[in-house]
Amino acid sequence: MNAAPANGAQWVVLKFGGTSVSTRPRWDKIAAIAKAKRAQGKHVLIVVSALSGTTDKLKAICDGHADAGKCRAVADEIIARHRAMFVELELKDAGGLDTWLARLERLLADPRRTDGALTWQAEVLALGEMMSSTLGAAYLTASGVATRWLDSREHLLSEALPNQSAWGSYLSAQVPTARDEALITKLPTLGEIFITQGFMARNAAGETVILGRGGSDTSASYFGALLDAEIVEIWTDVAGMFSANPRSVPNARLLSKLDYEEAQEIATTGAKVLHPRCINPVREAGVPLAIKDTNYPEFAGTEICAAVADALPSVKAISSRSGITLISMESIGMWQQVGFLADVFEIFKRHGLSIDLVSTAETNVTVSLDPTENLVNTDVLSALCTDLAGICRVKVIAPCAAITLVGRGMRSMLHKFSTILAEFGSLRVHLISQSSNNLNLTFVVDESAASDLVPQLHDLLIKAEAMRVEDSAVFGPSWVDLYKKKLVQDAPWWRARRDELLKLARQATPHYVYDLATVRAQAQALRGTIKAVDRWFYAIKANSHPAILREIVARGFGLECVSPGEIAHVREIFGDAVDILYTPNFCPRADYAAGIAAGARVTVDNLHPLEHWGELFAGREIELRLDLDFARGHHDKVKTGGAASKFGLSLNELDEFLRLARQHDVRVVGLHAHLGSGILDAKHWKEVCAQQASIAEKIGTVRSLNVGGGYGVPARADEAPLDLAAVAAGLAEVKAAYPQFELWSEPGRFLVADAGVLLARVTQLKRKGEFRYVGVDAGMHTLIRPALYEAYHEIVNLSRIDEPADELVQVVGPICESGDVLGNHRRLAAPQEGDVILIAQAGAYGAVMSSDYNLRGRATETVL
Repeated sequence: MNAAPANGAQWVVLKFGGTSVSTRPRWDKIAAIAKAKRAQGKHVLIVVSALSGTTDKLKAICDGHADAGKCRAVADEIIARHRAMFVELELKDAGGLDTWLARLERLLADPRRTDGALTWQAEVLALGEMMSSTLGAAYLTASGVATRWLDSREHLLSEALPNQSAWGSYLSAQVPTARDEALITKLPTLGEIFITQGFMARNAAGETVILGRGGSDTSASYFGALLDAEIVEIWTDVAGMFSANPRSVPNARLLSKLDYEEAQEIATTGAKVLHPRCINPVREAGVPLAIKDTNYPEFAGTEICAAVADALPSVKAISSRSGITLISMESIGMWQQVGFLADVFEIFKRHGLSIDLVSTAETNVTVSLDPTENLVNTDVLSALCTDLAGICRVKVIAPCAAITLVGRGMRSMLHKFSTILAEFGSLRVHLISQSSNNLNLTFVVDESAASDLVPQLHDLLIKAEAMRVEDSAVFGPSWVDLYKKKLVQDAPWWRARRDELLKLARQATPHYVYDLATVRAQAQALRGTIKAVDRWFYAIKANSHPAILREIVARGFGLECVSPGEIAHVREIFGDAVDILYTPNFCPRADYAAGIAAGARVTVDNLHPLEHWGELFAGREIELRLDLDFARGHHDKVKTGGAASKFGLSLNELDEFLRLARQHDVRVVGLHAHLGSGILDAKHWKEVCAQQASIAEKIGTVRSLNVGGGYGVPARADEAPLDLAAVAAGLAEVKAAYPQFELWSEPGRFLVADAGVLLARVTQLKRKGEFRYVGVDAGMHTLIRPALYEAYHEIVNLSRIDEPADELVQVVGPICESGDVLGNHRRLAAPQEGDVILIAQAGAYGAVMSSDYNLRGRATETVL
């Protein structure tokens, strides 16, 4: 394939969509792109769509064929639009355009219009591309890019398909794919740059036929196959295919490389940037296909070819199709009845309907109809159901949406989908289908649920590492990074102090290193921004290093402890000079007694302490931790609200708790609610505070509301930082409504996560099949967060920080457990034994959660 023609020049096919041909600046970009290709010695064929919106107007004429007045009004709009485009392009000779406008007038007067004949509709719909290509040829030539106009119908001949309806033959035609030696030889003798139309072909009778929606993409692929092109480039208004629709999921990632099958699945299941039919012609011809942005030709775009090297199983995209209709057919008689499905499918065939998804049970068969591939209207469905009723009970379920996960090796990733499947628990899931080619998993739900569900699932796929966005061989930048101004963020402190860190690593690894300046900055960010909070307490369980505690206390924070050991640690460092908020959970009576003896503010979160040890709290003031019956967080194991969580008093037990408090002369002076960690939704704290305030008013003795912590720190490049200003505004609003209450908060990880790194040294390298393992001397005994709740930490090869990170590896430790994995599918600069690996955001829940498991010993800690 792709052998150069006799004259030595290869063909490139450039397709430009409606928005790319609708203004003069866009045509200037087309001219520049074509000239650049020609300067590389290529022959160029440009395939164009109609001006943006024109095909819809032509379709309106077809749909309203019986109303002459409506057809006339729409035609006048089309004529005015193209006359205006002619003026915008400053063209001199309107003869070419006038030919097609005159053709439009003749078609309006054509006797076939009254009945809306399919032959007439096809000729009407073809006019958009005829006009845009004629204007384009004239403008490109006038701009110094000599361009010859071709009629695509002379080269694309449709073929009749078995069982194809008349509608499909004329308005959704297909063209066979084959290299055309005569065309390859002939065209270079006529010119160097050509322009032709997408969307149309001719049939054996010489009639105009339409390739259906997205047919211009398909035309480009057909021409790519005919010319055995070097590449077919689809130029549009986006940079390529993304892991989700970026207009609803701004953090969707560009798919840099896909194979033909994956691209077809993504296009078929909802991605609008590429028509699914356009894949097969280039796949059969072995011609690569690329998607590029006309406005930003420098963007790499998406490349689609035969195979993607070094690609591990991954969900590449999540997409959604709306307007899906389900046909549910039920009959006791279908059980083991030979030929039942054949009878059912024959009825669909008789009505010219193409079935998409199929789900079967002993007494039920349910299928889906995709409106993009079928003429699905009330008349068609009524006739279908009438015929089906003769052999089964029929139910039509609509409107539905099909949500599809696409990626090669789908079955090997099912174990990662627990959190994704949980999102469907409260929805009406009508059908689940896992494709036989192991490329997709589809859920059909009510259409109203789909729009909110897709962004949630995209985020969960990344967090579950089922969508491996860190694999730069497949995934590119996010939509936000490509099209919006990047937030100016300082490089992490450890990059500037690399030499110091490498020196410390030579002394000992594994090695935790903390930067006090980062702790200070985070503390100041909270106190300086969220001014509605009156008292701050640092949750020392995140990191209890004395130097860090001193820095935080110096910033005006009290300390929150959860055990007698933490209290003793604080008192040893500070004596009585710091306030302690004590919030134990399921601890013995002695722990509460120790907190009271140490003068801490004690929090209770259960009936049991007052029911059984009431005298311990008699005459005292306490804080009450409530479960507000909802939770948030980056993983189920850090969500601390709801019935599935052990924390907090259920609201339905509040009255009994207050009765026991009165019985023992205990005053509830503060309400506390901490409902999860790693929260990046700025509305969370306002919601918590407002609910607490409402409850506090009813209690009557409450002076303070503690909204907990959980302030999230972005771990991945595509996560937006928490909007502290929005948090501040929300809390200020609640405080203005309830000025009688002090507001308290108890951050932990937010203050210290970014301040710490873990240094480890590479011990061994191993390859097993498609996996490459990098062993380091830190493991789950050193940093348990990845194993415990699938936490993500950035990992870099500090020894080779300036080299390309192009090795796809698993970073693992020395512990005798399969879960001893610090990072899955990471890109590192080629590691060697002895290299220093840096694990970022290790300042929180790192050393404090470490252990002596396997008797490996604990990491060294150093404060800079």
